[in-house]
Amino acid sequence: MTIREQIKEIIKNAVSSYVSSDGTSADKDFTVEVPENKNYGDYATNAVLILAKKQGKNLKEVADKLVSEFDIRNSKFLDKVEVLNGFINFFLKSEFLQCQVKEILKQERKFGQSKIGKSKTIIIDYSAPNIAKKMHVGHLRSTIIGGALYNIFKFLGYKAIGDNHIGDWGKQFGIMIAACKRYGLQISDLEKITTSEMLDIYVKFNKEIKENTELEDLAREEFKKLECGGKENRKIWEILRKRSLDDFDKIYNILGIKFELVLGESFYENKMKEIIKDALGQKIAIKNPDNSVVIPLAKFNLTDCLILKSDGATLYETRDLATIKYRVKKYNPDIILYVVGNEQTLHFQQLFQSAELLGYISKDKLHHIKFGLILDENHKKLATREGRFIGADDLINQIIELAEKATKEKNPSLSEKARKEAAKIIGIGTLKYNDLSQNRQSDIVFDWDKMLSFEGNSAPYILYTYVRLQSILRKTKFAGSFEPKFLKEKEEIDIIKELDEFPDIVEESAKNFQTNNLADYLYRLASSANGFYEKYPVLKTDHDIRSARLALIKAITIVLKNGLNLLGIETLERM
Repeated sequence: MTIREQIKEIIKNAVSSYVSSDGTSADKDFTVEVPENKNYGDYATNAVLILAKKQGKNLKEVADKLVSEFDIRNSKFLDKVEVLNGFINFFLKSEFLQCQVKEILKQERKFGQSKIGKSKTIIIDYSAPNIAKKMHVGHLRSTIIGGALYNIFKFLGYKAIGDNHIGDWGKQFGIMIAACKRYGLQISDLEKITTSEMLDIYVKFNKEIKENTELEDLAREEFKKLECGGKENRKIWEILRKRSLDDFDKIYNILGIKFELVLGESFYENKMKEIIKDALGQKIAIKNPDNSVVIPLAKFNLTDCLILKSDGATLYETRDLATIKYRVKKYNPDIILYVVGNEQTLHFQQLFQSAELLGYISKDKLHHIKFGLILDENHKKLATREGRFIGADDLINQIIELAEKATKEKNPSLSEKARKEAAKIIGIGTLKYNDLSQNRQSDIVFDWDKMLSFEGNSAPYILYTYVRLQSILRKTKFAGSFEPKFLKEKEEIDIIKELDEFPDIVEESAKNFQTNNLADYLYRLASSANGFYEKYPVLKTDHDIRSARLALIKAITIVLKNGLNLLGIETLERM
């Protein structure tokens, strides 16, 4: 249990004891926050304000009564409690904080973990590119955000299941199969095809459709053959799917992304009839005169959810409902996250409401993790000069190339091999941090110079801080033994307080499905570490103080590494 949680327990018990005396029900809406002004304590609660308003009493009367319920005399971590402007401020003991450094060194990679996710399962649906097309920047955002949330929930003890729900079914495959046959592509040709070449074929055939509408009927026929199990079409589809996944895996390997499931829409194709049968059988859906089937949602202020077209074809909604039904039956998840762009908000509102009406799962367990667009430095949608989307691999290659250039300028003496290794970590870290350090629902801007700056709120700055601190530890071969009492300077105590916040920050990220608070925390910690290092000598001081400060530096590197790793960012020892 984190310090904040322990303080919450103290307040909750005090509130329960206090309100029970006058018959008022206990109020659980109070918060415990870290004040920006450290003069107001290490933690503060608004419990007095809430209770005073609820009971119609003055602040001092409520505060005095509530504080009298606290028993901090035997507390291992609380030094004193003060009341100011209706807020109760809690101050931690210095000796407790000093010993926290030892605790961080002891736990190391496990520091920040908790058991809040024990016996709970979370499924995170992210990335989800379309087969036979290049992965674009929109999929890159989903991949980066989803990957970070996956790391955070797994760190907190959840059974995390990453599901790459690829788009590998639908009419576009009728187009691709018809195009392959029309352009005389043999199986041997397809076994070497790339997603870029697939996209070119897809675009070319679609242009021809505009001039010859009969080709659209041909594509529809070819997809029908695929649906019916036609061997030739099935073979073409399997190759296109495999070759696409091979290309995607190259990107996932660079990004350090792994999935437990890669089933795709095709996996659920034979489960569509069950959904229609369920919906009609439970009278959740209605069949229209044209034989289309919809789930009415007007009473929920939503447009109706179409799950079967008049021609008998199913839709994304049908497949997504089948996916939910399968996931619930197979994994019984406590939470399912869909990391998909803002533009799909209506779809997920319809989907979640329909799933609940069908009795598959409570919509409270389903969450649409929305995100905005990627914009260039001029705040325009990121695209190539030709106006087409930019591929994820193009963006990754560009950021690594720019990172190598920045690394060479920063440290010209670095060997070419070391520079390239550093450039990859810095480049990918920069790409992820630029995304994850911002509110995911906002559009993010690619200001290349700002992203790759070794100053300010950026991945290179935090990574360089980590490398700098590791360099100090290498010089001394720090063994780990020290006396906490020698960490007594205000800046040292303040840094320990920041380190102690880490577990709460991680849990907050999970609770809000956000990462920008974690990124901001790492930046603040790196800034504090640099300020401390500039002000106080570490190596040129007496033995006891040196050992204690080295221990503090070691603790900072542990937390920086743990936090960066949760964001999916690797650390490096030299740069």
